[in-house]
Amino acid sequence: MTITSTWMAPALAAAFVVAMGLAAAAAAQNLDAPPDVGGVPADAEVTDSGLAYKVLQEGTGSRRPNRLSTVSVHYTGWLTNGTLFDSSVPTGRPATFPLNRVIGGWTEGVQLMVVGEKRRFWIPAELGYGDRGFQNIIPGGALLVFDIELVNIQ
Repeated sequence: MTITSTWMAPALAAAFVVAMGLAAAAAAQNLDAPPDVGGVPADAEVTDSGLAYKVLQEGTGSRRPNRLSTVSVHYTGWLTNGTLFDSSVPTGRPATFPLNRVIGGWTEGVQLMVVGEKRRFWIPAELGYGDRGFQNIIPGGALLVFDIELVNIQ
């Protein structure tokens, strides 16, 4: 699941181990940063809040989640310098969570999707981790880039 501020100190050690494993798994599964990870491309759609996105794969569903829905997604997240910081892809298992328990950019963006759809999101700091960042993984003020595939709405 996406990094949240509810992690405790023991999770730091686990996060380090996971990050090391993700780096190796990313190389093996071609999770290299996309060429447009450095900033919002001119052809991206942008919402009033500043969330930018592009549809990478059309979905097959017709229903969209709402902010109270529990969703299952596959995702990969990068910093604008191309650093992979989180992904469900290497595990082969989608992450499942209530949509109102993640960063605002996810809550807003996933509500735009239907099952089977894959989008790339550029999440401004105001909809991510703000100026505080997250531990030593995400710097303050960071624009986050995520590829998200909506697998299921529960």
